[in-house]
Amino acid sequence: MLTESEVSRSWNRLFKSKGITEDTFENAENLLTELRPESPLRHRLSNELEELKKLHASRINA
Repeated sequence: MLTESEVSRSWNRLFKSKGITEDTFENAENLLTELRPESPLRHRLSNELEELKKLHASRINA
């Protein structure tokens, strides 16, 4: 189990790379599972992930 701080650092590293792929999203989902279900950070990052997926899909389809 990772701490919220560790998840946050790993999350930032994931999305700072220029090449966001399906693996990036899978890794992000895995990070979310490290957080307690009631964690405010988990809720915030889950919402952020959904937005990032939408943006990524719109860029691919454009």
